[in-house]
Amino acid sequence: MTTPPCFDRGHTDDLMSFLTASPSPYHAVASAAERLEKAGFRQVSETDAWEGSTGGKYVLRGGAIVAWYVPEGAAPHTPFRIVGAHTDSPNLRVKPLPDTGAHGWRQVAVEIYGGPLLNSWLDRDLGLAGRLSLRDGSSVLVNVDRALLRVPQLAIHLDRSVHTEGLKLDKQRHLQPIWGLGDPDEGDLIRFLEEENGLQHGDVTGWDLMVHSIERPSYLGRDRELMAGPRLDNLLSVHACTAALAAVAGADLPYIPVFVAFDHEENGSQSDTGADGPLLGSVLERSVFARGGSYEDKARAFAGTVCLSSDTGHAVHPNYAERHDPTHHPRANGGPILKVNVNNRYATDGSGRAVFAAACEKAGVPFQSFVSNNAMPCGTTIGPITAARHGIKTVDIGVAILSMHSARELCGADDPFLLANALVAFLEG
Repeated sequence: MTTPPCFDRGHTDDLMSFLTASPSPYHAVASAAERLEKAGFRQVSETDAWEGSTGGKYVLRGGAIVAWYVPEGAAPHTPFRIVGAHTDSPNLRVKPLPDTGAHGWRQVAVEIYGGPLLNSWLDRDLGLAGRLSLRDGSSVLVNVDRALLRVPQLAIHLDRSVHTEGLKLDKQRHLQPIWGLGDPDEGDLIRFLEEENGLQHGDVTGWDLMVHSIERPSYLGRDRELMAGPRLDNLLSVHACTAALAAVAGADLPYIPVFVAFDHEENGSQSDTGADGPLLGSVLERSVFARGGSYEDKARAFAGTVCLSSDTGHAVHPNYAERHDPTHHPRANGGPILKVNVNNRYATDGSGRAVFAAACEKAGVPFQSFVSNNAMPCGTTIGPITAARHGIKTVDIGVAILSMHSARELCGADDPFLLANALVAFLEG
């Protein structure tokens, strides 16, 4: 028996707005929080004592968010149903001494974050976004969403070997963007950002800044059946998880629905806002204890908890089909993918597959299976880390895309709302 779907193509329209508003992990969690606030959630501080009232709550920490909804009558040992994702994407991030340049060009010194497709950042109009930390201990989000920087590729006349030997980029020498003419001026970039945001000179004492493509997301193809955009890995999942939690809030549920979006997945998850940190476990424990629970209640709740870890995966590439497993070819608009690896690069097992299959059946959503070609290394995500750190059953899923880790990625235009509908069915239990 299927339930009426919560989301249609309008969800994909909203995803494109979400991507544009979220050029950094800090903006992504702010965008998610804004949507949850409209659904009746309220922010709680980690430094305050928590009370065990019903309703929706959320915690923000840097580029991570944890949100949950406590239904009426939920016992302290009530299990959780968790949907998880990550907010970060591979890109170029500003160094501590950003002002550099040579030969009459002013440049911004950047460091490579994660594993981006470096060539995808060449010859694009780039903006600058992130977080500024101020002298008074506060912070502000910044987003210069206009053509500010560019990484120019070397002309073919000066690199004749590119056609025979391929493009070779040195991460230190070839990826520093230009942003003007003249000699480097120490402090110039931060002074510019202070002026852009109405701050006084010297207000900014720290920064977490990154570049982004200013090209807007768009539908693509003869019948607009595809969608291209930045940061689909993994803001597509963050957006779907946010929408799913907001959709079930207020319902009479047998579980406590939870949404978590971690930062730093692209470089190992080892931070206070990453999946390998204590954030999720701390929030879940405090929720149990705030409702009068004991350690025994917490253990019972965790034992009955299931997490869907949602991250993008690989659609079969028409030009490189031999790189995929010959019997597993996920296709765009074929529904979300169930990600399997017997060496635990993904956390899915047979019982987890059954949980996800039941949710998709309830939602009337098709799903596909993904497994890597045995001759190719398999990636990983927050699923195995979440399962191992917290001892909770975890299932790895996602949406199949092309151009993963590019500055601009591609997915089926129907897959985002198919994923969101499956997440709603899972949270409803």
